[in-house]
Amino acid sequence: QVQLVESGGGWVQPGGSLNLSCTASGNIFSVYNMAWYRQFPGKMRELVASISSGDFTKYARSVEGRFTVSRNNYKRTVTLQMRNLVPEDTAVYYCNADVPRWTDEVGNYWGQGTHVTVSA
Repeated sequence: QVQLVESGGGWVQPGGSLNLSCTASGNIFSVYNMAWYRQFPGKMRELVASISSGDFTKYARSVEGRFTVSRNNYKRTVTLQMRNLVPEDTAVYYCNADVPRWTDEVGNYWGQGTHVTVSA
């Protein structure tokens, strides 16, 4: 089992910045494919950004150029830097780990979620 703990959510004014962090348990973080999702009220979770074990990144169109995902394998963390936030970014943000099936920790794991509110 892999546990994911998110931190860094909160309230920010439009145009502001926030950094979300997710720390994973487990022993082989470097092979995890990590991602951030968000969920709006009444909607399904949607992918915001992902970073593979090989550091390949992908972003939703709505956040490209404003958000940056990175990872630190030594600290077992993945970070989402969010800039130029707009009210439409208000959501619950979730960290996700996809662990390859060839490992002992195989599975798809979610954090508990952290709220981000963007308003004046």
